[in-house]
Amino acid sequence: MERRMIFLLNPISGSGDRLKLRKLLERRLPDLNVDFEIHPSVSDGNYGALRSEILRSKVTDVVIAGGDGTINNVVNSLRDTGVAFGIIPCGSGNGLAFCAGIPGNPDKAVDLLFSASPKPTDAFYVNHQFSCMLSGLGFDAQVAYDFSKQNKRGLSTYVRQTIAAFLKAKPYDFEIATETDRFSKQAFFISIANSNQFGNRFTIAPKASLNDGLLDVVVVQKMNKIRMLFSVLRQIRSGQVENKLNTKRGILYFQTPGLVIKNRDAAPFHIDGDPHPAAFTLDIRVIPAAFRLIRP
Repeated sequence: MERRMIFLLNPISGSGDRLKLRKLLERRLPDLNVDFEIHPSVSDGNYGALRSEILRSKVTDVVIAGGDGTINNVVNSLRDTGVAFGIIPCGSGNGLAFCAGIPGNPDKAVDLLFSASPKPTDAFYVNHQFSCMLSGLGFDAQVAYDFSKQNKRGLSTYVRQTIAAFLKAKPYDFEIATETDRFSKQAFFISIANSNQFGNRFTIAPKASLNDGLLDVVVVQKMNKIRMLFSVLRQIRSGQVENKLNTKRGILYFQTPGLVIKNRDAAPFHIDGDPHPAAFTLDIRVIPAAFRLIRP
């Protein structure tokens, strides 16, 4: 089957040079004997016109050169067309790409598009809003909000915003309910993950799988901030999924196909790194095999 590919380049994500990437694609792709087009991504996530082109031209692959927020918009809009999705990581964190084993080097990411195959990949809904990577409440959402207001993107800016948010961080009051348990917690943040990381290979859910039909939930409970630092570092290195949910340990880590969170203190909230208005109730459900992602 002849591959017909559309490449979507986010003109503002991350800190990379989009003109350089476009020239790389225009140099590499003709030698690979593939029919391709290059389009800019759109900030409002409206890909109606592109959907028509995909169906009319029988496009087989949509490759996203952008970050997790751009990937969210594109996949959510086009996943029911039957295309396979590829990623050339160009965001500030690239959490989904790095979890999937996609190289950060653009040349190697292009190579992977032609050496790997599309695999079923889970996603999830948060109050009917699509998330393909990681969503969260509390501290990490505050970082996402502060980061979104910065003129300069990239890892150094993200680190600065993380440090500033940490110094001001406070715990929030939550009630968590799964199919089998219900409990209340004061926590600095809650991460709901399909991928294993925030981005930049900062792994928060070490046991997460992209296609196991489960969400990995990490609750960083109220504790001394110095203890929190060491607890999070331990979680990054060797966090283990627990069966007992109402534990008093510093970090609670469990897996579930769905949960409901009561956000009693209106903690800030993000979806795939993009800030969203705080909601009092969040109904979160996995979408098994939501889309096909080209990955090793």
